[in-house]
Parts: sequence; C-alpha cells; structure tokens
Amino acid sequence: MSDPLNRTMFLVDIENFSRRDDVEQSFLRRMLYDVVDRTMEHAGIDETLRLRADQGDSLMEFIDPNVPSTRLLRTLLTELPALLRQRNRLAARAAQIRLRAVLASGYIALDERGIWVGSDLNHACRLLDADLLRSALRERSGDLALCVSESVHHGIVRHDHQGIPAEDFHAVTMHGKNGPLRGWLHGPLPVVSADSASPAPTPAPDTPGERPAPVPTTPTADGTDRHPEEGRRRPATFHFEGGAPTFGGSLVSGDQIGVSGGDVQGDVVMGSSYRSAEPAPRRREDEERA
Repeated sequence: MSDPLNRTMFLVDIENFSRRDDVEQSFLRRMLYDVVDRTMEHAGIDETLRLRADQGDSLMEFIDPNVPSTRLLRTLLTELPALLRQRNRLAARAAQIRLRAVLASGYIALDERGIWVGSDLNHACRLLDADLLRSALRERSGDLALCVSESVHHGIVRHDHQGIPAEDFHAVTMHGKNGPLRGWLHGPLPVVSADSASPAPTPAPDTPGERPAPVPTTPTADGTDRHPEEGRRRPATFHFEGGAPTFGGSLVSGDQIGVSGGDVQGDVVMGSSYRSAEPAPRRREDEERA
C-alpha cells in the first residue's frame, strides 16, 4: 500500500441509477462526468490537481489540499445546482439527473490493486449512502442534496465565510454499519428518514434539575396562595344505582324535590325515611273519619 495522502474528497452519486435501463444509465454517466468537470472548472481546479475514481453510478474526486476548500464549497452551493437545473430543464424525465454529494477531508492510500482506501474515505462513502441524505434529496424540489463531514464543518463552515452561510447547515447523525455517523446537511432536514434521531426520553419528575415547573398561584387577601383552579364552581354529578345513598351519615331516599340556593348544613333528611321522636301531625281526612 502507498503512503497516505491528505486530500479533499468530493463524492457524488446519481439518484435512482439502478432503476434506469442500460441506455439511460450510459447517458446519465456521460452527464455526470460533464457536470463534475464543469463544477471543477468553475472552482478553478485544474485536472492536474485532481485524482478520480469511477464507481459506476458515482464519482470520487480527490483534490490537492492546496486548493482552498472555501472556493470549492462555494461552487458546490451555487454553480453545481445551477448546472443541474440547466441540464434538467429541457430533458425528458428519464434523462434527468439528481445528485447526492459529500464534501470531506482526510487521508487516502492506494492498495496493491490500485484501489483507494482509508478510514476517512470509508466515513465519507457511508455519509453518501446514508438514508437521511437519500430522504433529503427525495423531499426536495431541487436536484442536489449536499452533506459535509465534521472536519469540513469544523475547519470551514462554522466560520461563516462569505458565500458559505453557517446557519444553512444542520447537524445530523446517520446510521452506518459501524455505528452512528456525524455530518452536516445543507438545507432543510428531511421530514421522514430512517436515520432521524429519536426524541430524547422525558426525564422522571424527580430527576435533579428536571422537575416540572410549579403552577403559578394567586395571593389572596389573607396572604395565602390560591391555586388558579380554586374558586371555580363545578357542577356536581351523582349516579345512583339502587339502594339508599347517604351523605356524611345522612340518608336520602324516596321521591325528592330539589333544594335551590343557600347552604345546607347538619343532617339533611329527605323523603319517607324521615323518623321523628314526635308523632306526625294527623291529616285532615283522618280527623274527619274520627
């Protein structure tokens, strides 16, 4: 294996390439080469400063580290989308090309078979193949979904250089074969994605620092606090099924007539269940019979 080389890595992949027939795939590959070459020209990157690896439906460009990454990233944010829009504007649906792209940096080396290898390259490839990036492109009206690696974000994006607005990049965690992958997606986050992070679990109420906020109270005239729900009258509803219901030791039975207004205190007795120590007054009919 050769000695590792420090390179800026630009990886690009055609959306839904395998769903096209052989003629369409051949046409899209020619279009991909043309779009990438023109993008590099706009960034002022000569062919002598680039190494290319063809992956069939994708290309990998390894660019000399002396080329300013800011210049390349600006081109990817402006010229590449414009080139794609120009190509697709008059093309039939089968001939339209939409791309996922990753900009990363790190070390690569050639193995004994002439294949580029390296952990940094593996990471970039997994970002390119992640479901989240696929979902981002699928949900957009544009023709490009771009993700940058942590190293590119740390060294370039977060400094908010001219033409590279940091607020347009969003931290994402994608799922790879060897665990989560950290990256920064340009543009809106996808709504639906297998890589979307699950919401953090809600901490238990007794977790330190995570207690629920207290309910505000209202001071009363005597200086005590009253819950905002206090003082609101709520209608009482009672459901009786057989038997004689009692309230605090009092008995309610028989046909009842409602009591309206005022407060009722002490024992309340209604209906025929009333029992008195004094004899009940005689009715008029009983007196006449007597």
